[in-house]
Amino acid sequence: MGSRSFRSQWFSAACYGGLAVFTYFVNGGSVMAGLVVPLIFLVMAVASSPLLKRKSVSHETAVQSGHGVVVYHRPGCTFCIRMKAMLGSAGKQATWVDIWDDDEAAEYVRSVNDGNETVPTVVIDGQPMTNPAPSIVRDALTASAA
Repeated sequence: MGSRSFRSQWFSAACYGGLAVFTYFVNGGSVMAGLVVPLIFLVMAVASSPLLKRKSVSHETAVQSGHGVVVYHRPGCTFCIRMKAMLGSAGKQATWVDIWDDDEAAEYVRSVNDGNETVPTVVIDGQPMTNPAPSIVRDALTASAA
């Protein structure tokens, strides 16, 4: 269970890191392509690596807790990274479930996404949504905190 997630995180980080190095050497003459783009890839590499591992609970724990907002994610997913970044500190109030660490969570995500492991899948008050706008999730987190 956990080894799949750990390996995939390092693989994603290595891919982004490789893209950063490749972009730097191919476009070294331009400031934008030679410095800025590789920096973006390096940020993505760190964000998708296990170095910034989110606290994740099991699907069973998330269901039993009855928490209003549950975010199903997987390591290296750029949409999940975007969701986490856009939520900011409000994202800490959500319950995060790594579908690669929990087979039941992966099965649940497939059951609400026509057999696909599409993430982030967010459940707000029992209603699953596939890759919703971060503002919807933020509003739900704000409402549940009040």
